[in-house]
Amino acid sequence: MEVFRQQPRAVWVTAFAAVIAFMGIGLVDPILNTIAEALGAPESKLTLLFGVYLGIQVFAMLITGWSAFKFGPKRTLTVGLALIVVAAGASAFGSNIDQLIALRVLWGLGNALFMATALAFIVGQAKGGQRGAILLYEAALGVGLAVGPLLGALLGTVSWKAPFAGTALLMLIGAILCAWMLPADGPRTGRPAVRIVDPLKALRNRTLALTGIGSAFYTGALFTVVAWSPLALSTADKASGGPGVGPIAVGGVFFGWGLLTAVSGVFLAPRVADALGQKEGVLASVGVYAAVMLLGAYGAVEHSVVLIGLAIIASGVPGGVLNTLFTSVAMASGSADTPRSVSSAGYSFLRWMGGAASAMIVAHLAHWFGSPAPYLFAAAYCLISIAVVSQVRVSTKADHAPVDEESVLIGAEEQ
Repeated sequence: MEVFRQQPRAVWVTAFAAVIAFMGIGLVDPILNTIAEALGAPESKLTLLFGVYLGIQVFAMLITGWSAFKFGPKRTLTVGLALIVVAAGASAFGSNIDQLIALRVLWGLGNALFMATALAFIVGQAKGGQRGAILLYEAALGVGLAVGPLLGALLGTVSWKAPFAGTALLMLIGAILCAWMLPADGPRTGRPAVRIVDPLKALRNRTLALTGIGSAFYTGALFTVVAWSPLALSTADKASGGPGVGPIAVGGVFFGWGLLTAVSGVFLAPRVADALGQKEGVLASVGVYAAVMLLGAYGAVEHSVVLIGLAIIASGVPGGVLNTLFTSVAMASGSADTPRSVSSAGYSFLRWMGGAASAMIVAHLAHWFGSPAPYLFAAAYCLISIAVVSQVRVSTKADHAPVDEESVLIGAEEQ
């Protein structure tokens, strides 16, 4: 607790804004069904709220480092916050699903610009060393992932527009505080230039590329849970004669998911790496994730809201471990002459591409093959991920070393 008490005011301000930014990930989940009813939106367009959000982040990964170098971290961070305020605020006045989809593009760009620089700022400014920064950032992550679905659920009982308005207001406060309290950007003299193409060049490293591809397929399974499960819960309830699952119930389920994701990423992942090694830990955890996806598919076949809900919550355990260990393997296998930030950006480019593709096609899979199909495809993604990652070569020393603090840090950033 001492590590939290001694942090400077600027770090707390950035952490507060980070909590709100993480809340935006799960905010939409509880109100997907409400949006569908209010706007008459088909499932294929509802899942695009996640697909375009992630898709823009794929390409934003290539410009965030360049932007921070060119304009400075504070300017980049503040502009990102401003874009989120505009996107969330305008969403509260949206009148059709196409408007919301377009605004989620802007939201995703703002979120990428903010989060990429917020983490670096917290690490640079926090007292108590890098470990203190990690604890603070992970706390922000856990609060954001857990509270986001709850806030969306509670405000969603008033109107589907209310969660967007609430997020815009909170983020506006964060943007004002950051613009006011964060230290001015320092001179760029003496720092190596960062180019937009550098992350792509880093993927010439075969091991880094294979790890990124394996992570892309796992992330496809992850966003099957995030983008499809709220709709699957409602579909199962209606098939059983119910009215559909309301926002409060969906918010409660995703609260459990977010909490387990955060806790397992911080506390369980290092223990798995110590016991099995980082690469073997990834392979085992992806296997567990595949089994959980099969549970979700069985729940969809049986029209069981309980089983689907259990699958969503349980997926947080292997998911949290994988968010940390996948990146740890990627960073352990990067080139010695490539900065970790550049390797991480290249890896993230591939990873988010998998999530965006999954979110865009998941509703079509359900339409073509039935409600269980997205979970079955997710299980297949996991098997492909295992096949790809098994080809990764990690040195014995690196593979069995404890998860280092920087890897945990980068893994948290990418959730």
